[in-house]
Amino acid sequence: MLTLNLPDETATRNLGVVLGRSLPPGSILLLEGNLGSGKTTLVQGMGEGLGIVEPVSSPTFILLNEYPEGRIPLYHFDLYRLSPQEVNDLHLETYWEGLEFPLGIVAIEWAERLAYLPQDYLQIHLSPLEAGRTAQLTAYGSLISVLKNLNLM
Repeated sequence: MLTLNLPDETATRNLGVVLGRSLPPGSILLLEGNLGSGKTTLVQGMGEGLGIVEPVSSPTFILLNEYPEGRIPLYHFDLYRLSPQEVNDLHLETYWEGLEFPLGIVAIEWAERLAYLPQDYLQIHLSPLEAGRTAQLTAYGSLISVLKNLNLM
């Protein structure tokens, strides 16, 4: 696990930029944190790091935003308004298996609503501080080596 102090919104966005530039196709990010903790800001930075020119916005009401034009595609989910059964009905695995959609980065806000977890993923938990926030990054499976190779310090 890696814990980072992110003193402001720019630092949160910059973490996303590093992730967008570095993560390989097939990466799954499970984003957790309270409302306003910086999940969407982080994904906006990832979009910038991927070279996506379209504004990256929260898919709270539409569930998914797809951004195919970057270095690799970005699939941005928001599960906030869904029950566990509704989450299962989305068949999110189709996005990370690469069978129906080109492999890209799958970023899932409110990931704690998932009934099951993929084998390989990067969990990012954002917590507010008096000034800024912390980000705890924990990698599982193949993303362990990717996290170790990121230049985040």
